[in-house]
Amino acid sequence: MPHLRATRHVSTEDQTPLPQSQALKSAGCVEIHEEQASGGNRARPVLARVLERIGKGDTLVVVRIDRLARSLSHLLEVIERLEARGAFFRSLMDPIDTSSPQGKFTLQVLGAAAEFERALIRERTKAGLASARTKGRVGGNPGLRARDPAALRKVRLARQDGYMERLNETAQDWVPHVRRLRPDMAWEDVLRIVNGPLPRERQWTQSRLLRAVNAYVRDGFLPPTVLDRAGRRETDDRLPAIVAAIKGADPTITLQAICNRLEAMRERTPRGRTSWQPSSVKMLLERAERLGLLE
Repeated sequence: MPHLRATRHVSTEDQTPLPQSQALKSAGCVEIHEEQASGGNRARPVLARVLERIGKGDTLVVVRIDRLARSLSHLLEVIERLEARGAFFRSLMDPIDTSSPQGKFTLQVLGAAAEFERALIRERTKAGLASARTKGRVGGNPGLRARDPAALRKVRLARQDGYMERLNETAQDWVPHVRRLRPDMAWEDVLRIVNGPLPRERQWTQSRLLRAVNAYVRDGFLPPTVLDRAGRRETDDRLPAIVAAIKGADPTITLQAICNRLEAMRERTPRGRTSWQPSSVKMLLERAERLGLLE
């Protein structure tokens, strides 16, 4: 059943999260998640887990938008992810409720303002570099040109933060599969299940997926056991395991939809054919259940 999920973000200037919690409970939120982090840090593991779990018709509620994001671009990214999952966003103290026409209009205005802001920044950067060149100065960080260790470390950390932000934007595509299937299933099969529902431009390579998983393990977002060596699986058990994994990711999926997914993965039937039939999928699901592969 769709319901309200809430986040309360506690930063260093907050004395206590209690008023936020009371406001969220009064709004009817049935789940309240608290995260303690720097307000400017967009890589928030609690928020990432909430966005991973949120379902169609649910609403993510915050007391104020600055409790969720400290930049307009980050706010819009979060809302876009919610919309992709059929969920809504609501701020108690701001006129934003994406389930209402007024809230959607406010969001459109914010999006236009964000694009205008990005355009201004681009123009100012170009003008600044052009002015520096006319005066004989070279743009960029002097510390980097001098290979200063402190400056290099700042750049490295900034790149890591940027990489984690990009991973958080795609976490819903791969984290649930990795957490559920590893290390019981080989990476090759996990990759095919991850890529199955994704458009070609968003599909992963195995090296990119492993790099992402290692980063999430390093920061504590995934357990280290997902990197353990996969055990050898009997040949006859491989197809039931794959079909069980697809069914486990979406318990309401139809037999025909599983057929379509397997064909998109270029998985062959037990008889070596490329075209799947619901009866074959049903047989494999029954075998998966006997093997204890279905939750």
